Amino acid sequence: MTIRHINLFLAVCACGCSATKAAQHLHLTQPAVSVAIRELEEHYGVPLFDRVGRRLVLTQQGRRLQAYGQRITALLEDLDRELRHWDRLGRLEIGASLTIGSRFLPQAVRAFSARRPEAEVRVTVAASTALETALLDHRLDFALMEGFPHHPALQWEAYQEDHLTLLCAPQGPLAPGQVLSQEAFARQKLLLREKGSGTREVFDRVMEAAGLAVVPLWESVSNTALLQAAGAGLGVAVLSRQVAADALARGLVGEVSVEGLAFRRQFRVVWHRERALSSLAQAFLEEVLPSLSR
Repeated sequence: MTIRHINLFLAVCACGCSATKAAQHLHLTQPAVSVAIRELEEHYGVPLFDRVGRRLVLTQQGRRLQAYGQRITALLEDLDRELRHWDRLGRLEIGASLTIGSRFLPQAVRAFSARRPEAEVRVTVAASTALETALLDHRLDFALMEGFPHHPALQWEAYQEDHLTLLCAPQGPLAPGQVLSQEAFARQKLLLREKGSGTREVFDRVMEAAGLAVVPLWESVSNTALLQAAGAGLGVAVLSRQVAADALARGLVGEVSVEGLAFRRQFRVVWHRERALSSLAQAFLEEVLPSLSR
């Protein structure tokens, strides 16, 4: 049975159960409408109208079909409206690393939603490895992450410079502003992000290039936990300078550096090569993302 049959049936109901009036309203012949009603009744094996003289009266089954038909057509109208205006009214699936998702993305989504309140923005905050998997499975439109994507099916574009900083207690064995030798740094109790995060990948790459091997005292998915641990004097945390900016300004932690080591990185937009960015995704990247790099 087709949607056309349902629509004709609903038209008859809306016209006072008159096939003649429904036909006039739809610019059809009355026999064409009557045939559609009869085909519906034959399909379901139940009468939809009682014939009382020359009038049609909905049966119990007819009222049931009317209720379902109205729901079905309403859903189809919603589907039609969304698909025809998908780039404006659709859903945007964004992935973000923990650093970007906790520090920068909320303000970006708020700004975008204020400009386009009809669009639904969904966000997944996870480690970079999990974001790559989601991109490869086509579950995200794009992801904002640190570090390089590893799979050849993913492409990227840098949008912001960043660097990691070394954080210690404001009062402790290390003095804020102190410059450590590489050997002295490798002996510190290090508080690091977990393996698979963009922050940890940058740290490990720099340490490997310098020929330094370390075993962290703490590993955590939480920037906040590492900041607090550093402030409590439990070791040296390695985090984004922008993530630590507030704690540094309040004197909760201090910064140290290491001779010859610079933990620089870029924030990147990453997407699947085979998946074209929708107009909604392009609008987010063009309208909102540049504000994050200021």
